[in-house]
Amino acid sequence: MKFAYKFNNLLGAVFRRGNLLFTPDGYSVISPVGNRVTIFDLKNNKSNTLGIESQYNYTAIDLAPNGCLLVVVNEIGEAQMISMISQTTIHRYKFRGEVKYLRFSPDGRYFAACVDTAVLVFVTPGESSGSYGSFVVHRAFEVGFDETVYLDWSPNSRILAIGSRDNTVRLQNVTRLETFRPFVLGGHRDAIVGCFFEEKTLDLNTISKDGLLMLWECGMELEDLDKTREQIAGGVEDTIEKKKRTTGNGDDEQEPDTFTTDKDLEGENTGGRKELKLERLKQAASSTEGEERDEQGKLVGETKRHPFYYKRLARHYLADMARVENRNAYVTAASYHRQLRIMVVAFSSGSFYLYELPDVNLIHSLSISEASIGSVAFNDTGDWLALGVSSLGQLLVWEWQSEQYIMKQQEHSQGMNCLSYAPDGHLLVTGGQDGKVKLWNVTSGFCVVTFSEHTSAVMAVEFSRNKKFLVSASLDGTVRAYDVTRYRNFRTFTSPEPVQFASVAVDCSGELVAAGGQDSFEIYLWSMKLGRLLEVLSGHEAPVVSLAFSPVASSSAMVSGSWDQTLRIWDCLESSGTHETVPVGSDVVCVAFKPDGEEVAIATLNGNITVFHVKTAAQLASIEGRNDMEGSVSQSDLTTAKKNLKGRAFTSICYSADGECLLAGGKSKFVCIYNVKEAILLKKFQITQNRSLDGMDVSIWFRRLSFIIFL
Repeated sequence: MKFAYKFNNLLGAVFRRGNLLFTPDGYSVISPVGNRVTIFDLKNNKSNTLGIESQYNYTAIDLAPNGCLLVVVNEIGEAQMISMISQTTIHRYKFRGEVKYLRFSPDGRYFAACVDTAVLVFVTPGESSGSYGSFVVHRAFEVGFDETVYLDWSPNSRILAIGSRDNTVRLQNVTRLETFRPFVLGGHRDAIVGCFFEEKTLDLNTISKDGLLMLWECGMELEDLDKTREQIAGGVEDTIEKKKRTTGNGDDEQEPDTFTTDKDLEGENTGGRKELKLERLKQAASSTEGEERDEQGKLVGETKRHPFYYKRLARHYLADMARVENRNAYVTAASYHRQLRIMVVAFSSGSFYLYELPDVNLIHSLSISEASIGSVAFNDTGDWLALGVSSLGQLLVWEWQSEQYIMKQQEHSQGMNCLSYAPDGHLLVTGGQDGKVKLWNVTSGFCVVTFSEHTSAVMAVEFSRNKKFLVSASLDGTVRAYDVTRYRNFRTFTSPEPVQFASVAVDCSGELVAAGGQDSFEIYLWSMKLGRLLEVLSGHEAPVVSLAFSPVASSSAMVSGSWDQTLRIWDCLESSGTHETVPVGSDVVCVAFKPDGEEVAIATLNGNITVFHVKTAAQLASIEGRNDMEGSVSQSDLTTAKKNLKGRAFTSICYSADGECLLAGGKSKFVCIYNVKEAILLKKFQITQNRSLDGMDVSIWFRRLSFIIFL
């Protein structure tokens, strides 16, 4: 069908919140972007956003070891199990709260989720587990006194290490083990950020928010978990006997123990009692395994120690270096590569550090921004490191050995104001509130180049017809032209007096550039070849918010729309000030030329779209589109959606290639397609269903409000 459009890709955003993942081959990064998931293929330099959409932003994602299943959970606990083969949702589940972390087991049979103070372990559907049910709960642990925020699986996928905000790490068994017992690791003074098992052992590394890293050694080997305590004890005695045989003939050949004054516990001085007590305490501290002594050092009984225990090997304070630059820096994310034994620690100051364990030697450090790093991840080889900064919308892939970027993408940090397609449709330019102009490749989905010459918000951008350059207008009082081939700013147009520019247009030949002022109410006309001001067109009595040149090469017509409720048609090649004024009855928001140059459409603040003939200025059609936008309510609104609808209007309109239809969008989640001749709505698309964005709901539940105001 003509309007059978479907979602293709997402440009302009690369990371919002949640955790980053690498695919099993290590060449692609999976990133949660709001309520969608984007896969960045670093090998083929392409990005692909899945067509699956949630009603809220995703906060936790994880991929199965075989790369076939992806589990994503949004901020209200709604989970989706996605098949990466068909890229469709195959199962859904609702958690009782927000999921802080999600992790598949190394063998792929289970996956666990941190929910509030509990951890739920599910069976992965498939051949490895033998179960094909959706979200079948295998185990549930209520472990923490505060929220559980991190977990890691042992190499054999049978033990979970669970980190919590109560400053502890707890170990729980997923399957039945002979000699296992639940164990709690303490000693941290702040919330746990990460806990990581070592390769082929049960040794553990834990790190907390204050930068304290603890190394723990387990008293058991990985293969001893299925043995009984008697078998383990028998194995220990056998090793002791072997050691005795290799060292000598046993205790018979040792020299007899002789009594000397040095071994006299009483002593000859007056402090003999203190020396005796001190010696007994030393004996109690150095008691051998299986012996327990009281405060006086006497043997009270022989009880064998449980074989599953942990002892702390070392403590390291990793935040000292980061706090040299920022005294309030704290750890925000950490990741560990088991094979290389390398740990990356990211801080709120925007810097990260790589350490080699177990000696904790600093091998690399880098500061990528001044904002907090939200997520870090290693690829399978450990050469690439993915870092996400949620406040800036930044995603980096860093190769730390060669110290170079594999990928560096960032969205407009303060919102996007305008965009324009290149005539061939391969490139897209956007202007943001942060003063940056970004050029995007539509095919790959990556940002090609970022221009940062503007010092204030960019309000309008437009490509030239020959695709060689683009222009941008900014509130800093400049209009800049950029070379699309060499990626440089080769022209800067200014006005005789400082003016904040709100609109820009380029004529069909690329020789003329026009810009409308927001505070001077005038239109400035420059020559692209000469780079100088040709004309200042006066007549408007309010900000000039939209300009458009005729798309026909033989025509020199230009139209301008203003908040003075008029549309003016100019002839740029005639004498100064020659124009025709068309009153429209409402503030003009946007203007657009028909491809044949005969008609012009305007969108006004009353929600209507009106079509005029350029030469006769006669009205040809009128479309009432306000009701098609559908009202909504934000959290700060005190009025209903029906009343809010009265303030809605289309802010951007565009003709189709054949000139028969108009595409219109504004402060609404809908984009409408109208037939110009019949003035009827043909199709309406919902851009997003993300309710995490303010103003998406038609109504707000009154029980959510702390107070009710009746108007």
